[in-house]
Amino acid sequence: MNPLSPTLILSMMIATTCGVAFHTWRGEGYHRLVGYVLVAWVGFALGQLVAWLAGWEFAMIGEIHMLEGLTGSLLLLVLAGWLRLK
Repeated sequence: MNPLSPTLILSMMIATTCGVAFHTWRGEGYHRLVGYVLVAWVGFALGQLVAWLAGWEFAMIGEIHMLEGLTGSLLLLVLAGWLRLK
């Protein structure tokens, strides 16, 4: 039995891409890259959880709720970036 399902791997890749893109857009040092990737993972997971609990089936790829996951990821990334400026 494989503990890493293709759904989990694809979700992590998408969230990682969001975190790296946000980091690149912000133009900050590499020491913040890991933090942004972790925030993107958490946001993507929260978006998935909200979509699953609400029973939404919009813009899905397999079992992945793309729109909700990306929205959760981007919202938490923006919040993390905003909190860094405070």
